[in-house]
Amino acid sequence: MQNLVHNVDVLTQGLKYSISGLMNLANQSSDPQSRVFFVNFNQDCTSLAVGSKAGYKLFSLNSVDHLEKIYENDAEDIYIVERLFSSSLVAVVSLRSPRKLKVCHFRKGTEICHYSYSNTILAVKLNRARLVVCLEESLYIHNIRDMKVLHTIRDTPPNLSGLCTLSINSDNCYLAYPGSNTIGEVQIFDAINLQAKTMIPAHDSPLAALAFSPNGTKVATASEKGTVIRVFNVNDGTKLFEFRRGVKRCVSISSLAFSIDCMFLCCSSNTETVHIFKLEEPKEALRQTTEETQGWMGYLTKAVSASANYLPSQVTDVFTQGRAFASVHLPFQGLKNVCAITIIHKVLRLLVASAEGYLYVYNLDSAEGGDCTLLKQHRLDGKQDDVDCAASTAGSTSTSGESGTRIVQNTESEKYHEMIAATESPPGFSGSFRLKDDAEFPPVTQRTD
Repeated sequence: MQNLVHNVDVLTQGLKYSISGLMNLANQSSDPQSRVFFVNFNQDCTSLAVGSKAGYKLFSLNSVDHLEKIYENDAEDIYIVERLFSSSLVAVVSLRSPRKLKVCHFRKGTEICHYSYSNTILAVKLNRARLVVCLEESLYIHNIRDMKVLHTIRDTPPNLSGLCTLSINSDNCYLAYPGSNTIGEVQIFDAINLQAKTMIPAHDSPLAALAFSPNGTKVATASEKGTVIRVFNVNDGTKLFEFRRGVKRCVSISSLAFSIDCMFLCCSSNTETVHIFKLEEPKEALRQTTEETQGWMGYLTKAVSASANYLPSQVTDVFTQGRAFASVHLPFQGLKNVCAITIIHKVLRLLVASAEGYLYVYNLDSAEGGDCTLLKQHRLDGKQDDVDCAASTAGSTSTSGESGTRIVQNTESEKYHEMIAATESPPGFSGSFRLKDDAEFPPVTQRTD
């Protein structure tokens, strides 16, 4: 009996620490009951979701000085929690049931539905139209309003980290995922028309990070090598930008994120530096003037351009790659983290949520760039110190799952009305929205077929 218990404990611990795409806390000195497994921003960076041994929390990001806790659930071992913009809709997965996805209305503390799969859920992505569940070798695309499976992408290359991304824009509703586990191919799938769109040969090494721009027209990529970030046009796959993150080898990219206006792209890794790149094409006249005034450097640039046809691509790439517009030096390294660029009180801020259980808020000078200044840090484990502030609410639900890929729906149509209401766009929608009050949006009749 003791051996059985030991084997179960070993299996559980192995699952906790084997899913590399999750925000797993490596700090063994922390309180096991408050250990952070997962940290992620919602689609418009208005809130932060934290999954831990003790359950999950949602924080509002409308202030630099205070981190307001808007919800707390005491369900155990939550390793994925994704909120739909600022609505009450959340998708949750626990370590106790890693093959079951629960979709909940957190303000009411009710479960709308749950869905079971044949393998461990590695990632969940959602927007107003679609919900995507990523397994190691398959992707399930659901209609978010009734959670019916619309399409299944099977036999994908082994994707142990659950790497995928879904555009937050429902008009350009694209899904991106690795097309190979040996080279950096990006598969772009049209999640509305349910058909493959294009394949982008982005890198020579396997992919490590992906991100769509908020309008869904660009996709940013990074490989396991971690030195170059590229941005491509989604429609035709052409390369728009190429940035050099650094020259260190064996750098693991944690996340890529565009600013809401698509002007900036931030990149974080297992190093202590976060890079921010500015996405603007240099003006030809300014480029020529700069070359003329740079003396021998201008001459060298012209020489490289003229010799690009016969010099090795590795040589010419060094001269054409953009450099970081701004950077952040984190107080840690070697830990997983996610970054985001958002606007708080009409000022651009860089946010970094780390696997040590902290949120760091930095100032970002959109005109001058340079080193970003740390403004505030907040704890995410529920404890208070001299740099954060929180409040709490509660609520939880639990149901049993089934084997295979079969939906288990609640019969009350009101719950599905809640889901439909949460995914409705407010009048005059123009790319971003905040669904804080579900009563603002009229219910839609639930289909029964």
